[in-house]
Amino acid sequence: MGATVKIDLDSLIDGGEKIIIELGCGPRKKEGRIGIDAVDLLGVDIVADLEEGLPFLPDNSVDQIHCRSFLEHIKNFENLMAEIVRVLKRDGTAHIFVPHFSNPHYYSDFTHSRFFGLYSFYYFVDSESQLKRKVPNFYTDIRIKILSQRLIFRSSFKIINPFRKLFGWFINRHTSIEEYYEENLCYIFPCQGIEIVFTPAR
Repeated sequence: MGATVKIDLDSLIDGGEKIIIELGCGPRKKEGRIGIDAVDLLGVDIVADLEEGLPFLPDNSVDQIHCRSFLEHIKNFENLMAEIVRVLKRDGTAHIFVPHFSNPHYYSDFTHSRFFGLYSFYYFVDSESQLKRKVPNFYTDIRIKILSQRLIFRSSFKIINPFRKLFGWFINRHTSIEEYYEENLCYIFPCQGIEIVFTPAR
């Protein structure tokens, strides 16, 4: 099934507009973004099955990609990562939030296909940019440069959020602390998710 494009995408790209897209936007797309979702909801500009990628976008055409609590629904994650890297401009950025595997709430959603950890995106990073614990990067030739990554600590019990915020500030002070946390503490103090910003490495 092909995509339904409800805006003049070619004119926006050819006219030099800043192209900012939001994957899996749902009904609450942020202003100034092109919303893409599989369901034709209010605010969705392109109705598309993102398991099939982004064939309606040309190479090197997008300034920013945003997605929040969406990639965990994707079965063909590697294919969508390749598509994100393909459509981003050389200096374009992807701004991602994904659930951390220690967050118990995410196991309740039967539509989730995968969970993420501190090293998940490092499988797409060159060897010299790895964390202390190295992960294989030979499974794929997709390459990104990670600009920032931090672990997010929040709770539905708001009374403990000040403590979680302070804990997150300490954990995110250095990657070695993040790595120690995930190996030894994440099931004692669960992490809500991971925020990551990356750019194509090309």
